[in-house]
Formats: sequence, C-alpha cells, structure tokens
Amino acid sequence: MNKRPLIEVQDIFNLYGDSYRHEFGSSMPRQQHRVMRAVEICRTAELGGHTEKCGSCGKLRTSYNSCRNRHCPKCQFLRKEKWLEERNRDILPIKYFHVVFTIPDILNPLSLRNQKILYNILFRSSAEALRELAGDEKHLGANIGFTGVLHTWGQNLMDHPHVHYIVTGGGLSGNGKKWISSRKSFFLPVKVLSQLFRGKFLFYLRQSYLKDEIKFPGMIEDLHHPDAFTKFMSKLYRKEWVVYLKPPFKNANSVFEYLSRYTHRIAISNSRLIKIENGNVLFKWRDYSDSGKNKEMQLHAHEFIRRFLLHALPNKYVRIRHFGIFSNRFRKESLEKARLILALSTTMVDIPQHSWKQQLLKITGIDIDLCPFCHIGKMEVFQVLIPAHCNSPPRVSL
Repeated sequence: MNKRPLIEVQDIFNLYGDSYRHEFGSSMPRQQHRVMRAVEICRTAELGGHTEKCGSCGKLRTSYNSCRNRHCPKCQFLRKEKWLEERNRDILPIKYFHVVFTIPDILNPLSLRNQKILYNILFRSSAEALRELAGDEKHLGANIGFTGVLHTWGQNLMDHPHVHYIVTGGGLSGNGKKWISSRKSFFLPVKVLSQLFRGKFLFYLRQSYLKDEIKFPGMIEDLHHPDAFTKFMSKLYRKEWVVYLKPPFKNANSVFEYLSRYTHRIAISNSRLIKIENGNVLFKWRDYSDSGKNKEMQLHAHEFIRRFLLHALPNKYVRIRHFGIFSNRFRKESLEKARLILALSTTMVDIPQHSWKQQLLKITGIDIDLCPFCHIGKMEVFQVLIPAHCNSPPRVSL
C-alpha cells in the first residue's frame, strides 16, 4: 500500500483547528465546520471501525472508517476510480478536446459569497456556449457530448473558479442519422466561444441580481446599489474572458485517464505538504504565471486552513455534470446511435459492479484481505468497533 505522507491536512486541522474555530468559528459557514470535523476524525476511533484476525497466524489488525467527505484528501482515490470505470462505457473512437472556462478574478469576492448561484451560472453559461456554437452550421452543426468538472482553486489555494470540459470532437447531426466530425486539430473558434460565454454569464448574473437572489455582505456591500452594480457589469463586459482550448487528445483511451486528474481532485493533496513548523505550513505549488515553475509556499496555519475551506462546496452541490449526448437523460439513446453510425455495437456494455476491495485489488494489485504479517492467511472480521460517541458495547464475532 502507498506510504502514508509525513504530513496530512488532518494533522494541520488537529493541531490548529480548535484555535482557528475559536477565532473565526462564528463567521464560518456551516459546510466549513462540517468539512473540518470530517477531516479531523477521518479513519479514527471516532467513526468506529473493525478489528480483523488472520485465520492462519492469528494476528490482529485494526482499521477505522473513513469520513467519505468529498473534500477529504484521504477519501477520493477509490471514488475516482469507480467513477472512471463507469464513464469508460461512454468513450467513442473519436478525438476529444479539453476546454477550460474561467471567470475574471474580480468576480471572486461575489462568487465566494454566492457559491451556488455563481457556480450554477458558470456551468450554465459555459455549457450553453459550447452547445450553441457547436450546433451552429457555420462552425460544426452537431450535437456534441461533454463532461464538466468544477474547480474553485488555484495552486496557491486562493479562489479561482473554472470548469474543465472534456468534449467530443464532433457530434450527431440534427436528425441523429450522421456523425459530424470536427477538423483534425481545430474544434471551435476560441475568441467567439469566449465572447459567447461572457455574454451568457453576464445575462444570467443580471437576471439573478434583478430577482434579488444575490447577497452582498461585508466588503462587497456597495455592489448592492444599482449604480455600483451597473458599473461593475460594465467593467466585466470590457474584460477579456479566458477560454482555453487544448490540442486534441492523441486517442480516445487517454481521455478519461486525463480526466482522472480533475474529477475528484480537492484543493490540495497530502502529497504536496512538506512540513509544519513554528505555526506555519510549507507546501509545494506550481506558479503558472512564471512558466509553470515548481515552487514552495509558506503560510501561517490559520491562513492555510482559511484557504483550504474557501473550497468547501455547498452541501450536495453537483460539481461533475454531463451535457449534450452525455447528459443523463439522453446518454443511452444518443450513444447507441453514435456507436451504430461509427460501426460499433449498438448496445452499451454493462460495467460489472465491484466492491471497494475488488476495486483496490484491480487498481493497485493489493489484496486487502491478505494477512500483512504471514502473507498466507486471510483477515476476517473479529470485532466491530462502534463509533466513539455511542455507548453500546461492541459486537464481537468469534
């Protein structure tokens, strides 16, 4: 099994979480409190677990339950692999493009205080821009398929909302009888896509403002006044909005392997942490404004926690979404049409369901049931450990 990092986000929270809550807890949104608590007790006796006994050598091993919070650095690996296995059924033998939509940084204070509304507008406006431009006969004239993943951070952990899309290099014709391919190394005109995205985003933003859905607390209070908001919108219209279109993938098999870097990623992984010293956290980051150079950054523990928690999404917020022929409503029918046109099987293969142990064995070659001591016997549950806050005695299996 992979070696445990010397330092984890959990260690930082356990050392400085109480003092952070004492200073800032009253102003923290509920989801931030939940994330902190989940990370702190992940794989500890607080969540319960079980003790296993080897059927051959008789030695014992205790394992504690995971918190399963989507912001926890420890709980994403198997979830990601399971998701990717299910998505493999969607892959078509065509080229794919990677498109990234980013909102201007002057919107960040507004988006932080209105996460659900602004992130929904980001998804809606970018997805509509892609579908509309791809459906235009002057460009492609096809119904494309694409999967989007919301990220809210930059490498320095500051807020940087953007959406990564993996997009089919072509799509079904309007009548669904033809597959229309894009040009080999060109998908859609980026400048036109950027302008369309900007126009749609600002249209929906103004609608939300007029419906009084947007909140303007604290430092952005002045934006609530109509004159100030109008000036703010004018400034946004004048800015160049960033849409990044990468060259197409080499082959279809590399698409979701590449996407795996983005689907279940969190703001920072434990592997990027270097050390905690004198109340400061040192971590690795990549400075894209300086030719992508690898650097180190030191933050006070409280500032590190603050930045980490900036990316705690609202409860149940869906950050991975499917559109066009990949949308949940039309996926099966659309992909069967595409496969038939592309001379593949007309039915999608059912992906077998695996337990997390089977998934771990498949991905890493590690048999979690094999005794780590004698490497012969199998570990079997000997005792169930109930969560620490429960008073009932543990159930024992002899």
